[in-house]
Formats: sequence, structure tokens, C-alpha cells
Amino acid sequence: MELKYVGARPTVSQRGVNFDQTKPDKYTFLGAAVELLDALSFKDNGDKSLHLYHVDPKEYNSRELLEALKKHCDNIDEIFETREEKTTALIDTYRTKVKESDTLTRDERTAWLGNIDIMRDYYLQYITNESAYACALNALADKIHGSHIEEVTFSLGRNYGLVMGDLIDILRDYKPPYDATLHFIEQDGATLGKLDMNRIKPL
Repeated sequence: MELKYVGARPTVSQRGVNFDQTKPDKYTFLGAAVELLDALSFKDNGDKSLHLYHVDPKEYNSRELLEALKKHCDNIDEIFETREEKTTALIDTYRTKVKESDTLTRDERTAWLGNIDIMRDYYLQYITNESAYACALNALADKIHGSHIEEVTFSLGRNYGLVMGDLIDILRDYKPPYDATLHFIEQDGATLGKLDMNRIKPL
């Protein structure tokens, strides 16, 4: 089992395979997520604000990403153990829709089903990367909650903003939930991102 770049989510039809560039491979964001996790791990001064615009960037290879996630994600092995099951369920759903379609000719149906089967390994890696990224986001939420962080300021670039944007959805579903908001500020002539946690207090 490994993490590696595979590409955008595939869109399969009887005519072939295209790739939905609006659904990028989550592997792209794993490096930024790990950098943020490492930065949060070293935050132990009681400050409720975290400033990440001086984080030293690092280029991770696939093995380093996996080792870093193992440090931060308690259930990473479980995620990888279920990837085959998730991939099979996804492919079965696609195949069922094609088989039940009454607008396809026999040849079109055969071609479509064949294209789905050809993409199995691609789907498997895409789902693996997606699951690993979700694990990283949940670990970030846990660290923010455990450290009582109220705001995170970060530099733009290196996908930090995209990771923080995805983190908002995780925080909103957290127990207890956060009404997190993302906005931009000017500081020392530079534009920075700022994530406010806005923890929802119980009634």
C-alpha cells in the first residue's frame, strides 16, 4: 500500500475516460496538511492564536507522507484496510447504473462496463489518497480542539488555503461544532489567510 499522485477524478462513459479537473487528486494537498499538522504539534505555549506564515516548506515523497500521517492519524491502518471495499462498492454502483440504463445499445453497455473495469486501479488509488486526506483533516481538527486554538493565520500558496477551506466542513461537523470562517487580511504588505474557529457554545 502506498500514497502516490494519480490525477483528477475520472469520468467514465461508453466513449472512453475523461478527468474532472474540478475534483483534483487529494494527494496534491497532503503535503500542506502534514506541514500544518507538524506546526500544530509543536504549539505548546498556551497561545490561542497560531501563526503559520513562517513555516519552513518541505517537499515530501510518498513514503515520507505516509510516515507523517501514521504519526498524526490513529486510524490510518483502518483507512487503508477499507480502501478495497470502498473501491469495490463504488465500481459496483457505477456498473449497476450502466446495466440498468435503457438508453444504451448492447455495444455501448459493453464498452462502458469495460472502461469502468479498466479504471479499477485508478479508482483504488484515488480513493486511497482521498481517505488519507480526510484522515489528515480530522487530525487537524482534533489538534485545534485539543490546543484550544481560536484562530490560525497562514501564508497563501502551497495549498494552505485550500486545506483550511476543506477543514471548515470538518470543524462544522465536529463535536462540539465550530462555525469556522475563512477570510483574508493584510499584514506588513502581504495578504494572509485567517481561519477563525468561532466555537459554538452550548445553550
